[in-house]
Amino acid sequence: MTSKEPPNYQRVVDDLRSRILAGELGSGNYVRNRTRLVRRAHSRDMRKRIGSTSPFARDSEAVGMRPAWEADSHKIPASALIAERLGIQPGDMVMHTRYRYLADGTPIQLADSYEPSAITGGTPVEYPEQGPIIGVVARMDSIGVAIDRFVEEVITRPAMPEEADALELDRRGGMWVISVERNYYAGQNAVETADIVVPGGRYRLVYEMPLDPWSPSEETRCHDGQR
Repeated sequence: MTSKEPPNYQRVVDDLRSRILAGELGSGNYVRNRTRLVRRAHSRDMRKRIGSTSPFARDSEAVGMRPAWEADSHKIPASALIAERLGIQPGDMVMHTRYRYLADGTPIQLADSYEPSAITGGTPVEYPEQGPIIGVVARMDSIGVAIDRFVEEVITRPAMPEEADALELDRRGGMWVISVERNYYAGQNAVETADIVVPGGRYRLVYEMPLDPWSPSEETRCHDGQR
């Protein structure tokens, strides 16, 4: 006589019971709020703002979430990599600020920011989070450094263990993150470089790129050149 396979619901119950007894589930499983912040790269640092001067705060408030962040700043010698990105010499002093951003208490983003001390040293905005102004563009404006562009390089990669811990990622999942290398420029000089890390399920990155104005004469020249 052959025994029948247990029904699917019984197998689910048995699996949950065994995982609870083994301590794998602790107090239970919880579903995160699936609301995703939208990071609109083309407008996040516009000089004419309404409300908060912090781009992250504006992103959070736009979806009805309460923003908060932790920050720690220290002067350090620039590594060879950071020096290359900022166009300075290795060993030159930079202000390194490490951030963890939260929305409604959920970790959303990590960032490591580096600014040359030759630019901000001795100014009221030398320490980014000590006021009186928040945000890279606004802070640089206040000391007469006019940022006119930024460049971002975006990749996806596995989260490093410390990133997974800081972002409270489920280690049983894929633990993939979006990594953004950002550089702010005033003319030809880089004034800040940052490494930004976000879990793909909690932040949506949006880029809008303007095109040169269309001109009928340009289209005619293009068509003539093809004949």
